[in-house]
Amino acid sequence: MTLDQIKQRFGIIGHSEQLNLAIDIAMQVAPTDLSVLITGESGSGKENMPQIIHQLSARKHNKYIAVNCGAIPEGTIDSELFGHEKGSFTGATDTRKGYFEVADGGTIFLDEVAELPLTTQVRLLRVLETGEFLKVGSSKPQKTNVRITAATNVNIPRAIKENKFREDLFYRLNTVPIEVSPLRARKGDIHLLFRKFAADFADKYRMPSVQLTEDARSLLLKYRWPGNVRQLKNVTEQISVIEKHKTITADVLLKYLPENSGDSSLPVLYNGDKEGMTERDILYKVLFDMKKDVADLKKVVLQVIKSDSKPDKEEINDQVFERLYGDDKKKNSVEHRLELAQFNEQKTEKKSSSNFIEDVSHYEKAENTESREDYHEILVEEEESLSISETEKKLIKKALAKHSGKRKYAAEDLGISERTLYRKIKEYDIEQ
Repeated sequence: MTLDQIKQRFGIIGHSEQLNLAIDIAMQVAPTDLSVLITGESGSGKENMPQIIHQLSARKHNKYIAVNCGAIPEGTIDSELFGHEKGSFTGATDTRKGYFEVADGGTIFLDEVAELPLTTQVRLLRVLETGEFLKVGSSKPQKTNVRITAATNVNIPRAIKENKFREDLFYRLNTVPIEVSPLRARKGDIHLLFRKFAADFADKYRMPSVQLTEDARSLLLKYRWPGNVRQLKNVTEQISVIEKHKTITADVLLKYLPENSGDSSLPVLYNGDKEGMTERDILYKVLFDMKKDVADLKKVVLQVIKSDSKPDKEEINDQVFERLYGDDKKKNSVEHRLELAQFNEQKTEKKSSSNFIEDVSHYEKAENTESREDYHEILVEEEESLSISETEKKLIKKALAKHSGKRKYAAEDLGISERTLYRKIKEYDIEQ
């Protein structure tokens, strides 16, 4: 069967590259008996993939059972999946077959597999490895020949780190991974889906189909759709039933979009509260903040170069140093303290602004070996610069001379321990 025939048969709407790739992988793996793990956000349409796999496999004439693992209570999940013997627990009045016994020769789809208890995960791992399982209350292993497909909207690697999911089970299930992209990553499919849902509901409720104006269509594409296809379908149904006027404007559509966040462009919708934001959203925000900080810093440096007022230059120099090194994580290092002492000494000696900028450039090169081309375009490199070791040696000599060779007070002045100072004196062979 072709890709278009598969979409038509299973009612899949969309032409995005991500959707086509997921369907193509499902078609290729269907003739095999490999386990498949389908990942994606809730409501993105993951349940279509195991149906495609089953219908295109040699098992298509046998049973296909879909199990929502999150909807079954922990106390009865083992009985539901593997069955139980009569009298094995209170209320077990008869022997019962589990899904793995009933679906022998067919396919089981474990939806929300990450919700399984750890004890049940051990039982599932045994089925995957040996094809055997034990009924609750029985010591006699039974064989089953089922193909297992699973789906989850949980970050499995994180669940493994939190000891909520077995790593060995993950690798057993994840023989062939299929990722179903969220709706916001398939913008070209959003309006197609809306039109399909609108036509279906118009036929169902025997009413004219709703139509979107240009501004409403733009809003439809900008909205984040956290509930994915399921949310889009619900919104379309609400509009179809409630709105008397079938031409929908952006203002009308906005009433049906939770949080009214549709007027904000992706990828980040940020209202000052990190709760509810995804890791990707937070990462984007951090990157944008960093970009803004770099732009602000460039403006400050340009002010320094273009300024003719020396007092203003000294004030701006302070800003440059604070912006560049105020949040340095290495403030406790000896080199940082020595450089900071040198910086304070230069300020007291009232060096010129141009020399100060050269010193900041030197500090940048000593602290970070990576080149900063965007800064070097503005700052003028000094022709000769002292190495850190020479600067340390010079400052240590000055501190010892200032305190008449008393190491304790010299060390306090430099902001380092007396032991470190003693080691530096020996290292640089400083005569006292």
